[in-house]
Amino acid sequence: MSWAALILAGCFEMVGVIGIGMVNRKPSVRSFLVLAVGFLLSFVLLARAMNDIPMGTAYAVWTGIGTAGSALAGMIWFGEPRDRRRIFFIFLIVASVIGLKLAE
Repeated sequence: MSWAALILAGCFEMVGVIGIGMVNRKPSVRSFLVLAVGFLLSFVLLARAMNDIPMGTAYAVWTGIGTAGSALAGMIWFGEPRDRRRIFFIFLIVASVIGLKLAE
């Protein structure tokens, strides 16, 4: 259950980062809510996951999911470059997160 909470925490970190992009483009109550709720749920779920998963592993997985997901979200919704090298390095982040899970 802790790994599920950690994966959800990473997903909600992506929501928070998308909220930052929304606030940057057009500040509104909705964009601030997306930002605040995304990060709030992310931190709550991360704290829950860290009850059973070592802090270093949990933090690395959480930031990896958030980093890779936010980069992909930027490409999809915010028109950021879709360079092959960029996609390759996002793949390496995902592979590292999977490796951390397998190494535990």
